[in-house]
Amino acid sequence: MKPVLYIIIPCYNEEKVLPVTAPVFLKKMKNLIDTNRIANNSRIMFVNDGSSDRTWDYILKLAHDEEHFIGISQSRNRGHQNAVLAGLMESKDMCDITVSIDCDGQDDINAIDEMISEYENGAEIVYGVRDNRDTDSFFKRFTAQSFYKLLNKMGVESVYNHADYRLISSKVLQEFSKFKEVNLFLRGMVPLVGFKSTAVYYKRNVRVAGESHYPLKKMIALAIDGITSLSIKPIRMITGMGIIVACISFLGILWAVIESVIGNTVSGWSSTVCVVCFIGGIQLISLGVIGEYVGKIYLEVKHRPRYIISERTYEEE
Repeated sequence: MKPVLYIIIPCYNEEKVLPVTAPVFLKKMKNLIDTNRIANNSRIMFVNDGSSDRTWDYILKLAHDEEHFIGISQSRNRGHQNAVLAGLMESKDMCDITVSIDCDGQDDINAIDEMISEYENGAEIVYGVRDNRDTDSFFKRFTAQSFYKLLNKMGVESVYNHADYRLISSKVLQEFSKFKEVNLFLRGMVPLVGFKSTAVYYKRNVRVAGESHYPLKKMIALAIDGITSLSIKPIRMITGMGIIVACISFLGILWAVIESVIGNTVSGWSSTVCVVCFIGGIQLISLGVIGEYVGKIYLEVKHRPRYIISERTYEEE
């Protein structure tokens, strides 16, 4: 029996991009249907993430003109990760497999064919992984690679050079729906579900239109969210740092006592200031890391909804 596929596409201010990429997504879906890879009731679901331009109006037009296009709109902008989650949770009961992909045309859509093949071979999760970063600038390549290495060093289970281009079966999504975190980092959360997984490799293209919504600032914020949401290693690092500083301080006290006993005490303002500044800096860094975790606990205990769908292009079942 042919699987029902839902392609989940998060959109934020993409009115310039959608006219270019929507026909490409539709062509790929119809090709998969015509070659009997997927069922005819498969759909392309656009998730409008509270766009301030005419993105939602264009999605409504697409859904009106073509049955394979559907869309949902969030009540406000909640971020890329929440938009992807909204699409996955909305579609998990209506399909057999989902593929999440950005709408900017950079991810090679032809990799979906291989993803479906891997699913047919028993994989429940198939990660789309970039085989190189030749299209990136040196700075972008360096920061991105550092990002993945940092995640792994901090104990976050993630796939190197994988973003949010992946196939997930409905079986996995049913289990994934039990994860109730408010602070989302899907790249680290999906591997935690388990099930058989594999990866397909593809070349990433340049953006077809518009501008990237993930500058360095957001990448850094995403890295911090990923680390603090899925790892307690920073807290353990603080503990280790505290032990080291305490040992050094203890040795300093012994030195000061010995010097005092033998009468070599020399008053020094500079050394005192250096020690105070060093200890003060360590304390501020430690408080900042602890505060990050406390803030996340604060958000989690509120149990606020991770997304709110205000409109759909179809009747909710």
